[in-house]
Amino acid sequence: MNKTKAISKVEALLVKQLKKDPRLKNIYLLVHSEKYGLDINIAAGSTNNTPASPQQPNYMASVGKLFTSTIVCMLAEEGKLSWDDKISRYLDDDVMNGLHVYNGIDYSNDITIRQLLQHTSGLNDYFWPLLEHALNDPEYRITPQQAISWAKQHLQPEFPPGGGFKYTDTNYLLLGLIVENITEKPFHDVLRTYLYEPLNMNHSFMLHYSRPKFQSEQPVADFYIKGTRMIDHVGYAGLDYSGGGVVAPTAELLTFMKALVNHQLVKKETLDRMKNDPAKYGPGIDYGLGTMQFKSIPLLMPKKWKVWGVAGATGAYMFYHPEYETYIIGNFNDFAYERKGVMFMFRVINILSKLKND
Repeated sequence: MNKTKAISKVEALLVKQLKKDPRLKNIYLLVHSEKYGLDINIAAGSTNNTPASPQQPNYMASVGKLFTSTIVCMLAEEGKLSWDDKISRYLDDDVMNGLHVYNGIDYSNDITIRQLLQHTSGLNDYFWPLLEHALNDPEYRITPQQAISWAKQHLQPEFPPGGGFKYTDTNYLLLGLIVENITEKPFHDVLRTYLYEPLNMNHSFMLHYSRPKFQSEQPVADFYIKGTRMIDHVGYAGLDYSGGGVVAPTAELLTFMKALVNHQLVKKETLDRMKNDPAKYGPGIDYGLGTMQFKSIPLLMPKKWKVWGVAGATGAYMFYHPEYETYIIGNFNDFAYERKGVMFMFRVINILSKLKND
């Protein structure tokens, strides 16, 4: 397949998906490969009756976890923390007290930064139960500290630290608080000074916590949960926070990923550890220090789907394909596409696998 036909097929795939599902309001997709000379950046649908544009900033949900883990790893390279440090070294007593009590044993002081990054801390997930409060009340407000306090009162840990894998926003909210305590800056300021400003991500910001350096001419893309438009629900941002509050145009997400892949943010050995210090997420999926890796499994996961990156609950995804030297970034902006976003990405990879290098 030549490049022109591949681009046409990718574009048709996007439009077909939008027409196929009446729940979807907008879709965004960027495919960039210098190896194949590809630079696709497209959008379909609309935001608040405005046609979708590739230049629109997108709320990327848990894709933001890779931003958080990258900052933590940058701090590690600066000697300001170690992955094996106990989190109690960096968090206040009001956060730590009773944080992890499992079967009557208090493991709070045993949790490490690595375990937060890998989702092996055993902590519960406050996000989904509190999300119902945000859905039912547009005026709902909660701080990260209040979310942790609520979780301690209402939820139980899943297992002792290091005893399994449980994907939870609680881990990454705590990482955000650790970053704040180390840097003595709000997390949105750390995002700006460590990532946005150095990378000239001038239209990127943190949902409801900061503003971009330059306001985009395009509105932020709408995103939906159970049919509810959430972009103006200010209280929702307190739930997401350092677990996924990044808002950025796909082109600036590409800037971030290229900088990470090419060791402009962290050293090669650090990035290797982010990818190759994994916990078992599921069949064919490992979770490293803030990164997901899809591995080849006969009959289940073909070799051509071997990518690493991160995905989010809105059907957002941001991955790098080492063999094809290709970046694939997109968003469906609907929680109904939490898993379907990655599956759509695999369909894009299927097209790329037939592409010949001109």
